[in-house]
Amino acid sequence: MSLSAEERRAVVEFRIEKALRAYEQAKGVIGLKYWETIANRLYYAAYNAVSALLIAKGDTAQTHSGVIHLFGQRFVKSGLLPVESGRLYHKLFTMRQTGDYDDTYGLEEDDVMPYVEPVGKLIEQVIELAKQSLAEK
Repeated sequence: MSLSAEERRAVVEFRIEKALRAYEQAKGVIGLKYWETIANRLYYAAYNAVSALLIAKGDTAQTHSGVIHLFGQRFVKSGLLPVESGRLYHKLFTMRQTGDYDDTYGLEEDDVMPYVEPVGKLIEQVIELAKQSLAEK
């Protein structure tokens, strides 16, 4: 994806907004106990934040697995983010896949709730890196 600096900034800012909105949606439906929906929104909060970071750095991926791989390579293995961040992001992907597509297993409160707060911290860290990257360009 070849973007001008202005286009890149706009896309990154839009992805950050989407990440924050998805996170708020996840927290907003906790009282309804829609565990698959919460897992989905937590994943997309992280996905949009990570996508914003990759775009800010000039990287692109064509698939969700590609985003996970690039995130691991560029930010976890390089030491910019802790290994736990990579594990959390991968777990969110797996949990979302289970909630959205598994016909034999549904998500429960104990599967999802331990991830709500860590996702908030993850997206904060990732968004901060994305904003720093934009400021450098």
